[in-house]
Amino acid sequence: MDDSHSREFAEFLRARRARLRPEDVGLEPGSRRKVTGLRREELALLAGVSTDYYQRMEQGRHLRPSDEVLDGLARALALTGDETRHLHTLARAVRRPSRPKGRGATPERVPETTRRLLHTLSGPAMVLGRHLDVLAWNRQAGVLFGGLDDLEDHERNVLSALFHHPDARELCPDWEASAIEYIGMLRASVAAEPDHPRARSLVGELSVRSQDFRRLWARHDVREKTSGVKTFRHPMVGRLTLDWDAYPLPGRPGPVLMAFTAAPESADAHRLRLLDGLLPAVRSVDDFPGRRPSSMAAEG
Repeated sequence: MDDSHSREFAEFLRARRARLRPEDVGLEPGSRRKVTGLRREELALLAGVSTDYYQRMEQGRHLRPSDEVLDGLARALALTGDETRHLHTLARAVRRPSRPKGRGATPERVPETTRRLLHTLSGPAMVLGRHLDVLAWNRQAGVLFGGLDDLEDHERNVLSALFHHPDARELCPDWEASAIEYIGMLRASVAAEPDHPRARSLVGELSVRSQDFRRLWARHDVREKTSGVKTFRHPMVGRLTLDWDAYPLPGRPGPVLMAFTAAPESADAHRLRLLDGLLPAVRSVDDFPGRRPSSMAAEG
């Protein structure tokens, strides 16, 4: 069993148990409790396993729980659908033989046909990798986010921008909610391979540089969102609230195409048209953006 996989599995269980209160599951809170959340023996009883077995799971000690045990844990921990799938993904990684050390990760690539598709879309769109790296974008996204040509390779990441850009909290009206959402998406995408080199470098860098990231990462929240709403505070056209949808590209896990739209004839659609007037001239196909990095600082 790979230590990193068993550690992720154990930490997720501990974090979810600490989140539950006794009254959430019909127990008396009591005045003499010394632990946050449920006790191990209480959770084990609710899940239908022995206290010793559950304790060993929380310690990551050479266990391969069955799907039935995992489903019992999910019910006892009141997991959401995303969290239940995450628990099963972590358990599958624990059961699977370790990947040989030193094996390199396959670089993520955006097919040329996808790059062409990006530039046929009338609204902002980009391609995000499995670790939320920005792999490609169209001109509308370049104007919406700003600074798309100015960063190094390792800075092409929405989480890096959210935690490192000096104006991120001002440009992102709901900064913490966005951070929780993106961190949850990252958790979900790397669950089966926590030792992936990009995952380790990104989480390591953010943990060293940001106390807020360390706090939110320790929550072990998980999201598998494919759509939502984002608010931007653009310096030239003001506040925009846009719907977004993510469309998976070939590969599992693989990049996704994220497209931003506004309801027809809405104030946000009008502001998007104003952004069109800021688009730089494109003289040839070679001038299309999407091969250089994005600051991503404007995203909320």
